Amino acid sequence: QVQLVESGGGLVQAGGSLRLSCAASGRSFSRYAMAWFRQAPGKDRDFVARISWTGGRTYYADSVKGRFTISRDNAKNTVYLQMNSLKLEDTAVYYCGGSPSYYTGPYSYEYDYWGQGTQVTVSS
Repeated sequence: QVQLVESGGGLVQAGGSLRLSCAASGRSFSRYAMAWFRQAPGKDRDFVARISWTGGRTYYADSVKGRFTISRDNAKNTVYLQMNSLKLEDTAVYYCGGSPSYYTGPYSYEYDYWGQGTQVTVSS
C-alpha cells in the first residue's frame, strides 16, 4: 500500500509556472505507475499526465502537451508536475494517483491510491 501527499499548489498569474510534488510513503514506489489528474468545480476528474515505473514513458492530455512535464525521482519516492504557461482553464484541484499495475491508462478508475489534492488557481 502507498500513501500520497501532494504539495506545491497555489495562486499564479496566467502565463506563470508552478511545480507540484507528490510524495509517496510505503514500499515499492518504483513499481507504481503514477499520474496526475485534475478536477474543476462541477466537473469530472480529468487525466493530465502519467508516467511509467522507471519514468521512461510519459503521456499527456492534449490540453497540457508542450506546457506540462511529469517526472519522478524513485530515490525520493516523489513524482512531479512542472506546469508552465499556465492558463485560466488550468484552475482545478490537482490529484496524484498511483497504481501497482505496469500498464495503466488515462482513466481514474485504473489508479488505486490517491492523495488529498492541491489547489491550483490561475488568475488573469
